Amino acid sequence: MQMNFAGRILGMSGCHVMGILNVTPDSFSDGGRYSTVEIALARAREMVADGAAFIDVGGESTRPGATPVSVEEELARVCPVVEAIARDLDVVVSVDTSSPQVMAEVVKLGAGMINDVRALQRDGAPEVAASAGVPVCVMHIQGEPDTMQDDPRYRNVRREVSSFLTERMRVIEKAGVRPDNIILDPGFGFGKSPQHNLQLLASLEQLQLLGHPILVGMSRKSMLGHITGRDVSERLPASLAAATISAMKGASIIRVHDVRETVDAVKVVTAMEEAGR
Repeated sequence: MQMNFAGRILGMSGCHVMGILNVTPDSFSDGGRYSTVEIALARAREMVADGAAFIDVGGESTRPGATPVSVEEELARVCPVVEAIARDLDVVVSVDTSSPQVMAEVVKLGAGMINDVRALQRDGAPEVAASAGVPVCVMHIQGEPDTMQDDPRYRNVRREVSSFLTERMRVIEKAGVRPDNIILDPGFGFGKSPQHNLQLLASLEQLQLLGHPILVGMSRKSMLGHITGRDVSERLPASLAAATISAMKGASIIRVHDVRETVDAVKVVTAMEEAGR
C-alpha cells in the first residue's frame, strides 16, 4: 500500500520513523528546546540526516496537566516552522494538532499529514481534514489530555480501542475523508494505565485487521519509566525495545525523539524479515 503525503509517495508495508519536533515550552521531554524557527529547522535537518521520513511538528503539549493554548498561539508557534521545513527539507511534514484552523493553515504551507490525538472530534475537524486531502492519523484517547490519566478503565482495552477507531473512521469517512488517507494510532499513554499499554502492545498486530497503517508513539513515555524505574532522560533503551517490538508487530510509522537509534533498530527488523522471506 502506498500513501500520497502532499506529493511524497511512501509505501506503508515497511516501517518508517517519525521524528518529534515540539515547538512548545512545556512538552514532557523536550519542552522549550526548539523555540525559534532557526533552532527547530536545525533539529529537523538533523533528524532527516538520521533517517526520519516524517517530522511531526507540535505546538500544543498534550501531556497530562498541560496548559491549553489558544488557536492564535498555536498558529504562531507552528506555521513558521512548517513553512521552513517544507521549503528546505525533503521530508513529510506532519502536524500534531486538533484545531481545524491550524490544520487548514499548515496544509497550505506544505504539511503532508495531520496527526490528531483527539481523532478529529472537534467541531469542523473532519470536514477540514477532508478538504485538506492529505493523510490523517486518528488516535484513540479516553477523556481529555488534562484528565486522561486520572482513572482510566476498560473491560477489554484492545477491543475498546478498536471499536473507538472503527467508529471514528465511520464518522470521518462520512465527512469526506478518503479511506486510503487514514492512519490509526492506538494512543499509548493517552487514558491508559501501564498495564493497558502493555496489553495493547502485546496485541498490536491485531489492529492491522482494521485495514489501515498503524502509527505508534511510546518514545520516553511514563509507561517505560514505570517498567524500568528510569527518569525520562534515561529511557532510550526502553524506547528502542518498544520501537523494535512495534516494528515486528507491523507498525508502519514509529514516532520517536531518538531518530538515529530507532532507524538502526528498524533496519535490523527489516533485514530479519527480508531474510525470512
